[in-house]
Amino acid sequence: MRVEQLGEGEPDVAVVGSIHGDEPCGRDGIEAVLTDPPTVSRPVKFVVGNEAALAAGERYLDTDLNRAFPGDPESEAREDRLAAELAAELRGCTVLSLHSTQSYDGMFALVDDVTTLVRDICPKLSVDAVVKTKGVNEGRLFSVVPAAIEVECGYQGSPEAAANAEQVIREFLAATGVTDDPAPTRTESLPVFQLGDPIPKAAAEEYEVYARNFEELAAGEPIAAADGDQVLADEPFHPILLSAEGYEDVFGYTADHVGVLD
Repeated sequence: MRVEQLGEGEPDVAVVGSIHGDEPCGRDGIEAVLTDPPTVSRPVKFVVGNEAALAAGERYLDTDLNRAFPGDPESEAREDRLAAELAAELRGCTVLSLHSTQSYDGMFALVDDVTTLVRDICPKLSVDAVVKTKGVNEGRLFSVVPAAIEVECGYQGSPEAAANAEQVIREFLAATGVTDDPAPTRTESLPVFQLGDPIPKAAAEEYEVYARNFEELAAGEPIAAADGDQVLADEPFHPILLSAEGYEDVFGYTADHVGVLD
């Protein structure tokens, strides 16, 4: 874990990237901001989370760090120990956590719930949607840092995801009052979704997806296929994190549209 800081004093705002070692955009976005640092009005810390997994080019070395919180400093598993260190570093902070996917080329935010903090910050970020994960946060950063906003920055390993990460860091610093930079202009309300159930994915040689993330599917419409066997929607929903290759045993997740942020 690498920790850097801008500004004097004890920060209560933090940016963390590359909790997963196969998601370098967080590290790259942080390094871009530190290379060309903004003028800050209050201190902020930057944390590159899983440096060893980054160096290895692997998602994790022993166990998934974003399923290991609150962690265990005595564990034999490296990420369990790291989770405990990272939780201590971030506890009490308003946190932006940077991620990337194999399912969506834009940016969207994940939050525990739509709090006053989320209502204030998320409309000031260049994200396409907000996804509530309340009820499915066991082992995730939200379980130890409720005032966290995760942003999926684009496709894993892409230069676009790295550029998006830098952009959303700078927007987050402005939204939290760390800098005086202006917020982006938003012309439409920001849709909010509640994350639902996983969409099972059978073992197969070839996978296809037919639906588009965040676009509503009607009951009976095809979602995806495994070796040509289609998976159909039992009821209307909006797919989230839907991808042919993103997860080993699920295509993605269902979600319900539950409101908007202005």
